[in-house]
Amino acid sequence: MAQPAAPPQRSSLVRCIGLILVALVILVGLIVIITWLAVQPKKLRYSIEEGSISGYNLTKSNHLNATFHLVLRATNPSHQMSLYYDRITVTASFEDQKLSILNVSPFYQGRTNVTHLDLQLAAEGVALYGAVAGDLRMEQAAGYVDIDVEFRAKIRLKFGVFKVHRKLRVLCGSVTVPLGKKPMGFERVWCDVDRY
Repeated sequence: MAQPAAPPQRSSLVRCIGLILVALVILVGLIVIITWLAVQPKKLRYSIEEGSISGYNLTKSNHLNATFHLVLRATNPSHQMSLYYDRITVTASFEDQKLSILNVSPFYQGRTNVTHLDLQLAAEGVALYGAVAGDLRMEQAAGYVDIDVEFRAKIRLKFGVFKVHRKLRVLCGSVTVPLGKKPMGFERVWCDVDRY
């Protein structure tokens, strides 16, 4: 005697649930894309507005002590998007050698907002390697130091009720910082922003 066939209802139920899940994923994806296109966030802009160096001392044993005073301007031109900056790190380097690393307190930046961050990057007894010390001495004689500034943060972009987590990397290269506390002769430096 032949065995009865399995009921076809079970496989059609699994297929139906699978199609519903695929349809939901596609629907959510379309909602995200349409929302993103409707909002069209404007690109964030960053620049170094002021800079000076105090307490500059490069020892004979090639150790650097200095404090780099910088003002970073963060501009959010978007009318629909606000940001939460979390885990912020600012690094000052010279010829690819890190001179100072600073952790900045998290902050919120509203829509169409400009925020100025006063940064005090301290280099304390930093050992310089290779030709870096000689190059720094030459720049010291000229009365300025060219440094690279890197700003990294984990950010949360907020569009209405939606929040999107991203990593942000801002590079400000060749920031010519005069020696001395007064930022005389300092020129604004625009920074490059990696995609967020």
